[in-house]
Amino acid sequence: MSNPPTQLPPGRVPVLKVMPMPADVNPSGDVFGGWIMSQVDIAGAVPATARARSRVATIAVNSFLFKQPVSVGDILSFYAEIVKVGSSSITVDVEVYAQRNPENPVVVKVTEAVLTYVAVEKSGQKRQIPPDLDV
Repeated sequence: MSNPPTQLPPGRVPVLKVMPMPADVNPSGDVFGGWIMSQVDIAGAVPATARARSRVATIAVNSFLFKQPVSVGDILSFYAEIVKVGSSSITVDVEVYAQRNPENPVVVKVTEAVLTYVAVEKSGQKRQIPPDLDV
C-alpha cells in the first residue's frame, strides 16, 4: 500500500479554498455532506461561468462520491475542470482535497463530483454558449 500524498496535485490551481467551521458539522461530528455539496456547486460554477460568459444554473449533479470524512480545521481545495461543452450546457468535474494535520501534513482526496450547468440570460432563460475564445 502506498503512502498518502503530502501535497496537492502539482500544476493545478484550486478554484476555491475553504476551511469548515464547527457550525458545519453533522450530529456525528463530521462536516455535513450538504455543506460540502454546496461548496462543490460553487467551485464547479466558477469555470462554467467563465466559459459561458454569463450566469449559469446547476441543472444536474451527474455523480457525487464522498471518499473520506471531512473535519473542522481541514483546509479544503476544490479543483474544477470543464469536461464537456454543449450548445447551452457545460459539464464540470470537481475534485476536493483536504490538507490535514499541520504537524505532520497529509493530503487526502475527500470528494469527487460531476455537475452540469446551463448558461442563462439575466431573465433566467436558457441561452447558447458562445464560441470558445481560446480556439
